[in-house]
Amino acid sequence: MSLRRRSARFPQLLLAASLLSALLAPPAAAASAHRSSPSGGFGAGLPLRVATYNIHAGAGMDGAFDLDRQTSELRSLDADVIGLQEVDRHWGARSEWRDLAGELARRLRMHVSFAPIYSLDPAEPGAPRAEYGVAVLSRHRIVSAENHEITRLSTQDPNPVPAPAPGFGEVVVRVRGLPVHVYVTHLDYRPDPAVRVAQVADTRRIMAEDRGPQILLGDFNAEPAAPELAPLWRELTDADPGAPTFPAQDPVKRIDFVAVSKDGVGVRRAWVPESVASDHRAVVADLLVRGRARDR
Repeated sequence: MSLRRRSARFPQLLLAASLLSALLAPPAAAASAHRSSPSGGFGAGLPLRVATYNIHAGAGMDGAFDLDRQTSELRSLDADVIGLQEVDRHWGARSEWRDLAGELARRLRMHVSFAPIYSLDPAEPGAPRAEYGVAVLSRHRIVSAENHEITRLSTQDPNPVPAPAPGFGEVVVRVRGLPVHVYVTHLDYRPDPAVRVAQVADTRRIMAEDRGPQILLGDFNAEPAAPELAPLWRELTDADPGAPTFPAQDPVKRIDFVAVSKDGVGVRRAWVPESVASDHRAVVADLLVRGRARDR
């Protein structure tokens, strides 16, 4: 991760509780041992299962907040690394003022990094800040984390204008000594693609500063052939699961993505599990990552 980058206004949250609980979990290598051996044209590499999931602040297609239901869904994915979008942290009544990233990490016995898009003063003095953003859950140790600014059109400002704002999360995890950059993002939802055009440019600029295997997880709010996404496919491969992701009930379009660097990451397979635990379905991909491992 380049030291030249400007840090975002809000720090990452690396929860000590989840780190301690992760010690009780089986090693990531053992968790992946049941998967198929490397195949295809990518050659030898380390297996890594990743997923992206917009959790809709803990609510399912029925509109009911149910973190138990989403925990079960995430556990069933058996992923080593998961990118989450629409994550509340003490945000409001819709999610019972809970820290969703922290709770999911503890329940799944994973490490966590949370990158807020918004971090607002609490309603009452001494209460936690009200935050909303994206997160990464990982069975592998998170060795560094950063919350980057990209162009955004705020949903909290009554008269917003496009401006840099945080919420593009990056972590580096070590997979058997190999550093892997994982990014999680949530692009603008509006029909006008102008803000997404700027966000894609920002994403490419930030990712260009890193070397080695790279994985981009997120809700892009655009389909694969959208013109504003075209620049991403110059450096990245779309792990196409061959199925739509939104809405979760009878989905008609694919706006959720696992994308990987052309150099250093191979895609063995990808799929979309059926679920209505959120208003999106997850995308899961089995990858092979390769590069030069460093000392653990």
